[in-house]
Amino acid sequence: MRTSLTGILAMAGACTIWGLSAIYYKLLAHVPPAEVLAHRTIWSALFFAVILAGRGRLSTVAHLVRGPRVAALVAFASIMIGANWFVFIFAVQAGRVVETSLGYFIFPLVSVALGAAIFRERPSRAQGIAIALAAAGVATLILGLGAAPWLSFVLAVTFGFYGVAKKAIEANAMASVTAEVVLLMPLAIGWLVWATPGWGAFTGWDALLLAASGPLTALPLILFTMASRRLSLSTVGVIGYLNPTLQFLCATLLFGERFTMWHAAAFGAIWTALAIYSGETFVRRRRLRAVPPVT
Repeated sequence: MRTSLTGILAMAGACTIWGLSAIYYKLLAHVPPAEVLAHRTIWSALFFAVILAGRGRLSTVAHLVRGPRVAALVAFASIMIGANWFVFIFAVQAGRVVETSLGYFIFPLVSVALGAAIFRERPSRAQGIAIALAAAGVATLILGLGAAPWLSFVLAVTFGFYGVAKKAIEANAMASVTAEVVLLMPLAIGWLVWATPGWGAFTGWDALLLAASGPLTALPLILFTMASRRLSLSTVGVIGYLNPTLQFLCATLLFGERFTMWHAAAFGAIWTALAIYSGETFVRRRRLRAVPPVT
């Protein structure tokens, strides 16, 4: 029970930070997204390295990638999270935060599907109805707008597969995410050297904002890794709705983005699905706790 509670709190914390991070990246809308991503990668790696070095555990990163299977999983996770970061930064700067929120509303569907396909986690009948309802909401949006929300799909799929990789990697949370950003560092440094001669945007107030991307990125990644290893992917998916809900509020209330009747229909179906999904999960857990142990 304590392990589950820790996982739930960790996932909620990660989603709160992610959900409000659009405000931060909006402040950097004048900086090219690839440059922001490069700085995000480098400062995250440095932030992790300092923490691990202070704990005398920096060598755990090297030990983590010695085995070919784990090294492949870490490399795959780094590709997925790197792609996810870039698309998110691009979408925020382009004024498409409503699409990012939709992507993370779709993510739990992807998470449940991957959990069933890879880890044989079977959703209940009520959860299956909720998934179908949410999928219908997404289909409604596609038909209404006349185009598939590709940014949303990319965010959902990359983050879904990232969760699969994190669940499969049996390692310390901080060591695994450090290994991921370290693998991305050569690309980040290469991009800054090639595409941003001089210091680019790394001056004045922008320099402080870009450097802050390290801890802003590191903390929710650690929390998400802790949650992925302690909870089923279905539970991770349910709590994950907190992230896009906050993104949606930022998009509509702070950024004034366009919200059509098709968006309203789709989001209404998805929120209803969330209520069914969460309610069924809560009832099932209460029933399990009420069953006396077999002696």
